[in-house]
Amino acid sequence: MTHDRIPSVDALMALLADCEDVWDRPDRSGDPVDILDHGLQVAAVLAERHPQDEPLQVAGLVHDIGHHLVPDDEAGHGTHAAKAVEDLLGTRVARLVALHIPAKRYLAAADPDLVLSPESARTLGCQGGPMTRQEVADFEADPDFAAAVALRRADDAGKVVGLRVAALESWRPVVERVAATAR
Repeated sequence: MTHDRIPSVDALMALLADCEDVWDRPDRSGDPVDILDHGLQVAAVLAERHPQDEPLQVAGLVHDIGHHLVPDDEAGHGTHAAKAVEDLLGTRVARLVALHIPAKRYLAAADPDLVLSPESARTLGCQGGPMTRQEVADFEADPDFAAAVALRRADDAGKVVGLRVAALESWRPVVERVAATAR
C-alpha cells in the first residue's frame, strides 16, 4: 500500500475498514488492539471529552493509519497519515495527526505521572525521546498544543482489548462533515 492522498470519504472509510486485523507492528508484538479498534476507541474518548470538536475526533479516528500505509515506519507513521488525509480532511486534522508523536514526546518530558503502554514506551526512543526544555516551550506555543495533547491522552486511553465502541460506519456522518468544511 502506498501513502497516496486519500481522495474521498468512501476511500477513507474503506481504508479504515482495511485496518481491522492490521497492527501497529506486523508481528503483533505492539499494542494489544488492531489499528481500526484503536482508532475507534480514541475517537470515542475524544467525542466524550471534546464533543464540540469533530475535527479532533476525526483526527483520533485516523491518527494511526500510517502504520497501514507504510508498515514498519514507527517514527514516520504520523507524518504518513497526515499527508494522506490532509487534502480530504483539512490542515487542522492533518496537523493533529502529525502532532500525536510530538505530543507523546512532550508528555514524556512534562508529565511525571505519564504512564505509557509498553509499546509506546518502547517506540518513544525511535521517535526522538522526551522533549528538551526548548522543545517543550516551542510545543506549548503551538496553536494546536491543547488539542494535540488531548489526542495523545486519548491515544494512550484507546488500547483496551474488548472495549465496545460505536462501529466504524457510525463515524461516516462526522467524517463527511469534517471533509465538507475542509474544502
